[in-house]
Amino acid sequence: MSSWELATSTYAQIRDQAYEVAVLPLGATEPHNFHLPYGTDRFEGDAVGRAAVEWAENRGGRVILLPTLPYGIESNMSALPFAMNLNPTTMIAVVRDLVESLRSSGVRKVLLLNMHGGNEPKSILRELYNQVDVHLFVCNWYEVVADCYDDLFEHREDHAGEMETSLMLSAFPDLVSRDDQGRIEGADGAVQPCRFEAVQRGWVRISRPWHALTASTGSGDPRLATREKGDRLLQILAERIGSFLVELSASAIDASFPMVPRKDADDAN
Repeated sequence: MSSWELATSTYAQIRDQAYEVAVLPLGATEPHNFHLPYGTDRFEGDAVGRAAVEWAENRGGRVILLPTLPYGIESNMSALPFAMNLNPTTMIAVVRDLVESLRSSGVRKVLLLNMHGGNEPKSILRELYNQVDVHLFVCNWYEVVADCYDDLFEHREDHAGEMETSLMLSAFPDLVSRDDQGRIEGADGAVQPCRFEAVQRGWVRISRPWHALTASTGSGDPRLATREKGDRLLQILAERIGSFLVELSASAIDASFPMVPRKDADDAN
């Protein structure tokens, strides 16, 4: 047992610890093509969270990992069975309550580790900015590897596609459905384009109706996924997120936090 993962720690391990940072993974429960489980985002939150927090702990970070929130915003998947939805206002209220619990435990720096694109947690930061005495940060896990994505994977579109499937092959291989020859049983993840050019170009944004987007609930081809790609992905995520956690843990909360102090402020002192 470790004292950096709340779910597996005892009160005896936790009560005398002084944590600087808490990591709250935000997951979801939704269909992920024909080969990945509904709990994929939750399982990935556990895997990425553990890898990053352990990496930080081994380098002096005072960080605690919370259990992954298993539900997220699923309103655009409402036509699909058992896409378990929290409305955005509910999501904000849940996070607020959890953050207030962390503040009561002495933690004033929190990373929301988002595993589900539909959660769009930047709005949580804006809503809670003046409501809680805690500094909130957001990390969308899939953006962490944006600069090296093409070095790892061949397909860009990814919901239960090559990247997610590779991560699950690395962290939870028994949860990836395969046939008798070991081939991934997911569909190719083809998606329908929006009829409007402005949406295709990104000038206009929509909440994509998932039942009309793809027949398999997946987007992106999972069939080139490998455990080796997932291992490399998890290593990069652990190092990059873990490095931030170490830096955040060591940073004092002062008048200018989280910004670099202005030179004129230094001169005035």
